[in-house]
Amino acid sequence: MNAALHLVITLAICTCAIGPLARAQWVWRAPRVGIALWQMLALTWLLCAVGTLVAIGLAPYGKDIPQALGRWLGTEPVDGFTTLHLVVLVAGFGLAVAVPAALAVSWISVLRLRRRHRDLLGLVARQDAAAPGALILDHPLAVAYCLPGIRGKVVLSSGALESLTSDQLAAVLAHEQTHMRERHDLVLLPFAALRRLAPRSRMVGLAIDAVALLVEMRADEGACQRQQPASLALALSRFGAVSPPPGALGVTEAVLARIERITNHRRPLPITARWLAVVTGLVLVSTPLSFLVI
Repeated sequence: MNAALHLVITLAICTCAIGPLARAQWVWRAPRVGIALWQMLALTWLLCAVGTLVAIGLAPYGKDIPQALGRWLGTEPVDGFTTLHLVVLVAGFGLAVAVPAALAVSWISVLRLRRRHRDLLGLVARQDAAAPGALILDHPLAVAYCLPGIRGKVVLSSGALESLTSDQLAAVLAHEQTHMRERHDLVLLPFAALRRLAPRSRMVGLAIDAVALLVEMRADEGACQRQQPASLALALSRFGAVSPPPGALGVTEAVLARIERITNHRRPLPITARWLAVVTGLVLVSTPLSFLVI
């Protein structure tokens, strides 16, 4: 049970860290580091959950998980292996299969939504010289989003064109291009799969909201590197009434917090703190891997 105990302790640490990390604002100073932390935290939590169930189920076969699994698969009889152990073991294997299955289903679903949306845009969207490379939809409200992918497209509403200056429009385009260039849709995909598995989980909801905000802040950084931050902040103030369609990435996520971050010019997180955060995440991930693999 030593392996199970260590995995349970790591699982508890990850669970307790979700709330504070979701509320933390220091990660706003380094969105990429924050995103990496959330990815490592989610991976560690899943590995520990699967590993704990497998370790408890295989406990009668010994403390070494790989060796115990080999003995169990070899149908070597052992005293103390009960129906309860079998149920827990099957639950562990079920969770290990359910996560990649949910990931695949979520990916296929998103691809279908984007394909339909692209077909619709081909019928109703137009181009405008004021926003080169973008597709324009006739809509009175200010809307901007992108459809990521190999043939990614930025979509703007006519209301956005009318309400934004040329500098503000360039900043919004740079924001959406950062989303597409860095494939932020792939960052959000695993968390969308977790929501599919646990739609009512508060922990999953906190993780998704936090990562979505960090993704938007990273896109803001990309836009500010190419355009004036003030232009982006003014442009963001025009948005927020309309959410992007399913499968798209828009600019409406926590607009007020993003405007405050841009206008206050927060200093980036020191490189030492960034490395410390990354190393902490790697240590967390290595803990379940050391029991499940090594």
